[in-house]
Amino acid sequence: MKVASPVRRKTVLGGMVLAMLAGQVFAAMEVEGVKFPDRLSVAGKELGLNGAGVRNKFTAKIYAAGLYLQESKNTVDAVMKAEGPRRIRLVMLMNLSSDDLGTAFMTALSNNISDDDKAKILPQISKYGEMFGQVGMLKKGDIIDTDWIPGVGNQCYLNGKKVGPALPEVLFYNSVLSIWLGNKPVDATLKTRLLAGTKK
Repeated sequence: MKVASPVRRKTVLGGMVLAMLAGQVFAAMEVEGVKFPDRLSVAGKELGLNGAGVRNKFTAKIYAAGLYLQESKNTVDAVMKAEGPRRIRLVMLMNLSSDDLGTAFMTALSNNISDDDKAKILPQISKYGEMFGQVGMLKKGDIIDTDWIPGVGNQCYLNGKKVGPALPEVLFYNSVLSIWLGNKPVDATLKTRLLAGTKK
């Protein structure tokens, strides 16, 4: 059996450490039976799983969520300023009316953005609300992807199919992310799990 030299081992170890410091080491996760791959492609760019967790409300487990970025980030500010495509993926853990989910989203969005920002993106907030009306009933296992695609905007998908138009402002996408990462997130534990370095 060929044994690597001490110099070779140090080189490999050093490369691994540098990769971790650069935020390029991602790991797949399984949350409540939902498997989040370590990597996926959005708009031709490879994204890695930054973190994942469950949205709990009282005793109900509503959905599993995973955040995908090009480089791992461990602060909200860094996530909001991240360049390139981004994705927040929700996988339903129960059947739920899209109206109920939409109402919860809109309330959380409103709770986490300033009045000035709300005024700037009001037309997009309205279109976002209309999107939920197109969906109907969400079933356990349904996948909702909400992507930021530079040059295109905020695009939502249900089980891989586009839902609603692309909404162009990055401020709007960051406002959507504030549902989970804002000062008043829908689930504080989930917020922590979505940030890098908290994958437990």
